[in-house]
Amino acid sequence: MPAAEEIQTSRIARALAAVERVGNKLPDPAMLFIALLFIVWILSWLLSGISFESIDPRSGEAVRVRNQLAGNNFTTFFTTMVNNFTHFHPVGVVLVAMLGIGVAEHTGFINAGLRAVMAVTAKWLLTPMVILVGIMSHSAVDAGYVLVIPLGGVIFYAAGRHPLAGIAAAFAGVSGGFSANFVPSALDPMLQGISQEGARVLDAAIVLNPLNNYFFTTASTLLIVTLGWLITDKIVEPRLQANELDGDLEDLPSMAPLQRKEKRALWGALFAMLIGVAIMVGTALPEGSAWRAPDGGLASAGSPLMGSIVPLIFLGFLLPGVVYGIIAGTVKSSRDMIDGMSKAMHGMGYYLVIMFFIAQFIYAFNHSNLGVLLAVNGAAALKAMALPSGITIVGIIFLTGLINLFVGSASAKWALLAPIFLPMLMQLGISPDLAQAAYRIGDSSTNIITPLMPYFPLVVVFCQRYVTTTGIGTVTAMMLPYSVTFLVLWTIFLLLYWATGLPLGFGASYVYPAG
Repeated sequence: MPAAEEIQTSRIARALAAVERVGNKLPDPAMLFIALLFIVWILSWLLSGISFESIDPRSGEAVRVRNQLAGNNFTTFFTTMVNNFTHFHPVGVVLVAMLGIGVAEHTGFINAGLRAVMAVTAKWLLTPMVILVGIMSHSAVDAGYVLVIPLGGVIFYAAGRHPLAGIAAAFAGVSGGFSANFVPSALDPMLQGISQEGARVLDAAIVLNPLNNYFFTTASTLLIVTLGWLITDKIVEPRLQANELDGDLEDLPSMAPLQRKEKRALWGALFAMLIGVAIMVGTALPEGSAWRAPDGGLASAGSPLMGSIVPLIFLGFLLPGVVYGIIAGTVKSSRDMIDGMSKAMHGMGYYLVIMFFIAQFIYAFNHSNLGVLLAVNGAAALKAMALPSGITIVGIIFLTGLINLFVGSASAKWALLAPIFLPMLMQLGISPDLAQAAYRIGDSSTNIITPLMPYFPLVVVFCQRYVTTTGIGTVTAMMLPYSVTFLVLWTIFLLLYWATGLPLGFGASYVYPAG
């Protein structure tokens, strides 16, 4: 390796080591969110008496910070504390999915499936395969967080590679490449609907296609898989070799070749899964299907199919898991199924503690309007700069990435920004389709480095299975190369894509009015 390249690599390693040291000195994630909750309370008290000129695009009224320490707000916080936790979306998603996955893991179905995949997959192709599966998991809403990410660690460990590198690759695909997918998902019509409403602030007749970014997100899939592959194998995994495995590795599945009985059980389980898929497809395809939204769409955000993804994942692992167990002899009574579910829930204790405090923090942060104030003022500052079109698009990407560190929800964030960004850009001749594509890059790239993202603590828990000393700093340092690279090179990719004039998606344009 040339001397200059060695120096550069050494600098990157030292910088990442510093990030890890500082991050791991932070308090336990649960305590961190308790501290953040107190900070929100104090900031809301300090800013509540200030009159802001910023206008909330959702209501058309001036943004007003609500004092969370005021009597009514403070008592409301306590009366809603239980609901804040029990209705916190990531809690239900993770627990319901893990019930089915727990049975499939306990009976040996997941282990057998992984061993079968390992037998036909070249070791050097594991990284792109894990990233691609992570990207494709977006079609199943949040399933990738609870399914693909832990499996990434198991697959890498079975192949003799560092399991944290597998978790990093999967996390990069599931969350860092959130807007890179060649399979349409509920996110597409959700963002399109918000964009259309935002654009109608200026043009009441404008209509956007739900797949207005489809060609760009499809092309982005190849970019994210390639970048993630290089970063995992050349930067992340070599650095992780210093992290010694000291977790309870005896519980990890064996990756020995499948025995005849296991093969027969696996085929039976896959056949059961195929029958389930056939029933699902057969009942969903008819025009009058109850799985369709009122507008007839299956992938629409409001369709029963999209709303049932997590329960379907539960059944999708429960049924083949049970069939596998019966044929393989690992399920002898109903108690075996319950034992699998109980074991899965046992490992979720720490996660539930963290989720309780995250739910309270997010409630206070949203109710105080601090997030609205941050988003609106950031967008207004960008508008005031009056930069050229290309630089403005870059500014939107980086501003979105910054706001994403504090406001995680893609739809909530775009609901705030679209009514500000889109009319401004349309007056500059930039289409809502291009603005939405820029937003998606910023929204995806920084997901993987913010502890405020609800699933971030879950990734820490997955890593602790292998390296017990894993903390926030470890995961942040592990994912930072992906985040920075995705943010910079994906932005450049959009600019080049724009320059070539390739279509962004169906019925999409780069300019407004479309011509």
